[in-house]
Amino acid sequence: MPLLPEITPENKAFWTGGEHGQLLIMHCDACDHAIHPPQLICPHCLSRSVTPRPAAGTGNVLSVTVNHQPWLPDQQVPSAIAIVELDGEKGVRMTGLVIDIDPADVAIGMAVETVFERVEDVWIPRFRPVGRMAD
Repeated sequence: MPLLPEITPENKAFWTGGEHGQLLIMHCDACDHAIHPPQLICPHCLSRSVTPRPAAGTGNVLSVTVNHQPWLPDQQVPSAIAIVELDGEKGVRMTGLVIDIDPADVAIGMAVETVFERVEDVWIPRFRPVGRMAD
C-alpha cells in the first residue's frame, strides 16, 4: 500500500476529488492563478479567497524516469514516474506514476490523462496514455 498523505484543509479537495472522477486544482478567486501544490493563500497576489476547480485532467509528459528500486515492500517495479504539465492549468506540473503501459514505453511529449487509485479515503492521481483502457 502506498504511503498516504495527511489530509489538511489545504489539500482535502485535491486528495478526495477522485471520488467523483475530478482532478481538483486550487485557483485564486481574485487573480485566477492556478495553485499547486494546494495552498490557502495565493502565492501570486496573497488573496485568501481560493477555491478548488475541476481540471481537464489531461497533459503531456515533460520528464520521465523508470524506477527499478522497490522502496516499499509491496512496490511494483519497474515503474514509470513522470512530471506532467496539465492542460489548461498554466504552470501546474504534477509528479505521478504512469500506468497501463510498459514503463520503458513512456516518452517525453506523450499525452496522458488522469485516473485515480483509491486507497482508504484518498484518491491518488495516476496517469495513463490518452485513450488507453486499463488492462
